[in-house]
Amino acid sequence: MHIEPGVVDGAKIALSFATAAVSLGLIAKMVRDDLASRTAPLGLAARAAVTTALVFCFFEVLPHHPVGVSEVHLILGSTLFLMFGAGAASIGLALGLLLQGLFFAPFDLPQYGMNVTTLVVPLFALRQLALRIIPRNTAYVDVRYRDALALSTAYQGGIVAWVAFWALYGHGFSLANLGEIAAFGGAYMLVVILEPLVDLAVLAAAKSLRGTTDNAMFNSRLHSAAA
Repeated sequence: MHIEPGVVDGAKIALSFATAAVSLGLIAKMVRDDLASRTAPLGLAARAAVTTALVFCFFEVLPHHPVGVSEVHLILGSTLFLMFGAGAASIGLALGLLLQGLFFAPFDLPQYGMNVTTLVVPLFALRQLALRIIPRNTAYVDVRYRDALALSTAYQGGIVAWVAFWALYGHGFSLANLGEIAAFGGAYMLVVILEPLVDLAVLAAAKSLRGTTDNAMFNSRLHSAAA
């Protein structure tokens, strides 16, 4: 999902500053909402540290391949959301991406505003969808496959939509550009198939290890109904 150097440049890159500011506002809202629902500040800070480390590993350790206008990554946004909550997940996505740019890919830093928008805005949409489709009396360890699939599709589909937007904004509607966007979108749909299975496997492990995962290091909804 990285926007490659040169896809958007010159004066056009100014738009990414505005979308990044919106993304930071969404992060702040998700953090405030988490703190308002049985989340202790220290617990949130600890979860944010864990998600930051995980996101950094997702980008640097897990396989990733350039396809079309961007790269295909297994980001596991819905997994982070279910296990650690929207606030911690959003901080982890933003900071993990920044650390990756600072230490391993400085050429990506000019695109940071675009990349953080591409990760955070779909997470906010995923959170809104979860509020609608997962009953308040259902702990996340008990979510159904179809719900996990819906969350994954919303997140990955949002990433594809934002990558397509930046590519079209930067290079227009040429047939070559449209073909590269289609190739990227098609490859990313493979992640949609895999991520719900990862979600359910991780949630099953969390359920069987409740003594280890029912604490402030994890999302309060993981084992409990909504407050």
